[in-house]
Amino acid sequence: MPESRPPLVLFLAEGPRAFLESLTLPPSVPLLRRAPRGDGHPVLVLPGFAAADDSTRVLRRYLKRLGYGAHPWLLGRNLGPDGRVREGLRRRVEELTRRYDRKLSLVGWSLGGIYARELAKRMPGHVRQVVTMGSPFGDAGGASNVSRLFEWFSGEPPGRDRAPQAEQLRTPPDMPSTAIFSKTDGIAHWRACLEPETDHTENIQVPGSHCGLGFNPLVLFAIADRLSQAEGAWRPFDRSGWRRAVYA
Repeated sequence: MPESRPPLVLFLAEGPRAFLESLTLPPSVPLLRRAPRGDGHPVLVLPGFAAADDSTRVLRRYLKRLGYGAHPWLLGRNLGPDGRVREGLRRRVEELTRRYDRKLSLVGWSLGGIYARELAKRMPGHVRQVVTMGSPFGDAGGASNVSRLFEWFSGEPPGRDRAPQAEQLRTPPDMPSTAIFSKTDGIAHWRACLEPETDHTENIQVPGSHCGLGFNPLVLFAIADRLSQAEGAWRPFDRSGWRRAVYA
């Protein structure tokens, strides 16, 4: 179901809020060190719209320290799903699964999360798990404050009817999928970022901005927790104990 865009005040405050969230990283080191270690499987991290691999550096560095093979997408700035991006992602997934000889996990920020879900549907034999961060797959066109900018960069006609694609985007992949979202996201409406309820999907709410998701300590911890699960032994995120106080 299409959602309205986030309030303009949240959109205008994205930059300052993200900066303030970055300052919470150093004092959060004790929390981040409590995250479970990884098993060495590959993780491909996809940036959001208009962003490149430098935007995911903090997340990838953290995952590497936990023992994962965290990798950038190596496709430059994300300006939309053109043929070069589609083919490049397919080759990147094949390359990493061949190099590690095991399935990979996909972590995508905003538009990158939409790519991740669609890749998982098209290449299920290569993908182990999907995690999205503020990705409006529930209404990719109408629930974003940057939809017109996306149309301009991608060459799509303004207001084009996306109904034929909408149902496909909302359908989750067959493997475990976690959607991380914030109700104070100033770019994508939070309701459009929610996975439908199934036995292999879940939603994790965090406080914060859209532009700060890639270095929000609660997001980093949640991603590490989700990736640490053994393949075939997925369970929903545990909110007991101290987690109940910080994860809604």
